[in-house]
Amino acid sequence: ICLSANGNDNKKFKGDDKMDGAPSRVLHIRKLPGEVTETEVIALGLPFGKVTNILMLKGKNQAFLELATEEAAITMVNYYSAVTPHLRNQPIYIQYSNHKELKTDNTLNQRAQAVLQAVTAVQASNAPISGTTVSESAVTPAQSPVLRIIIDNMYYPVTLDVLHQIFSKFGAVLKIITFTKNNQFQALLQFGDPVNAQQAKQALDGQNIYNACCTLRIDFSKLVNLNVKYNNDKSRDYTRPDLPSGDGQPTLDPAIAAAFAKETSLLAVPGALSPLAIPNAAAAAAAAAAGRVGMPGVSAGGNTVLLVSNLNEEMVTPQSLFTLFGVYGDVQRVKILYNKKDSALIQMADGNQSQLAMSHLNGQKMYGKIIRVTLSKHQTVQLPREGLDDQGLTKDFGNSPLHRFKKPGSKNFQNIFPPSATLHLSNIPPSVAEEDLRTLFANTGGTVKAFKFFQDHKMALLQMSTVEEAIQALIDLHNYNLGESHHLRVSFSKSTI
Repeated sequence: ICLSANGNDNKKFKGDDKMDGAPSRVLHIRKLPGEVTETEVIALGLPFGKVTNILMLKGKNQAFLELATEEAAITMVNYYSAVTPHLRNQPIYIQYSNHKELKTDNTLNQRAQAVLQAVTAVQASNAPISGTTVSESAVTPAQSPVLRIIIDNMYYPVTLDVLHQIFSKFGAVLKIITFTKNNQFQALLQFGDPVNAQQAKQALDGQNIYNACCTLRIDFSKLVNLNVKYNNDKSRDYTRPDLPSGDGQPTLDPAIAAAFAKETSLLAVPGALSPLAIPNAAAAAAAAAAGRVGMPGVSAGGNTVLLVSNLNEEMVTPQSLFTLFGVYGDVQRVKILYNKKDSALIQMADGNQSQLAMSHLNGQKMYGKIIRVTLSKHQTVQLPREGLDDQGLTKDFGNSPLHRFKKPGSKNFQNIFPPSATLHLSNIPPSVAEEDLRTLFANTGGTVKAFKFFQDHKMALLQMSTVEEAIQALIDLHNYNLGESHHLRVSFSKSTI
């Protein structure tokens, strides 16, 4: 279908009033405020992936937005089904269009195409430092208004806007440059006043942006002034909204600068706050943007229940799922499905933990089968009615003493790593020797490749020959009683021996 942009061919859009059609990478957006710009509509799609086309029907307060992939569109629809999108403080409606792609009449749609090009340029300029010469006037670090920020344990993408949102609580942020160095996401951030930089460093150094991840490491930079050449998603000079987006690209329409600012406010949804008071929905959107949440029919907003499928039904127990998923969050309840014993529902303590467990465990091998982990449509896991025997398939772990993340600020938050062949062991009593531990772990059915005690012999690293063997060993031996009232603690390690 060829769509023209004059907005009065009603007949062609009849079918788009159905709320839930089949997924399509074209989204139909309705109830837009009258004066809204292409840029603001494009900004709705940016956190989820590349936007490839847009058609505004100004007379009807509607628009069509085309994303590069159907997955990105599904993720976007799911996210906004949990979090109502607003433009200019007005709720808008997003659904799949019946159109599989937009064929737009280019002459009428030139302005939209120009905006798209500008935004794409912004998204594509991944070489932050190339155009950003940092002025060399250096002083003693403590007086600098410029902070250097490194983000550890970056499980969710952290955008320039998220940094702006956090740091502007301490004073006016003038400029930010972000870049990746030594495989680490880093930023330089300039305050208007060195005092604000000092306060921000004191308050935020070592804090987590989202629960249990994205830890800020902050130092003073030797630079006193940042020279930002481009305003895009990698660098921004808030004092100069007129800057271009990158080499030879059309200069950024000031509305795009506004749209990027809006992107953050879109993510800021009231609700449970994580440590730095960035709503969990921001984490969900960020995870969605990282492409981790593209599950049909599932909302990303703080869903705590996971559906795990393709389990080995001969072997799996609620306890084994509790132990494995407990590495990424505090498992509240587990239910193996009575009529489909290769599937289970697992309820985590919060939406962040279910995101972490899903991104780390989906596709891993447990008892010889590759498990699938997705968000469930259920809000809670129901316990069986009093007096009903469900053969031990459902278990409530709400009061378990084995939760790893009960204590706020516990070290465990910093030690969340993907499943790996190397395990970190702790709480080892003095009487237990390397040989004992090697034998214990070999008995779980795998091969112990290497072993190394830490200096105090209370902790050790132990390497199995495969990740699957390490997963099995962790399930079998976490909380194993080693005597002398010592229960062994087992985690995945990021080190190798």
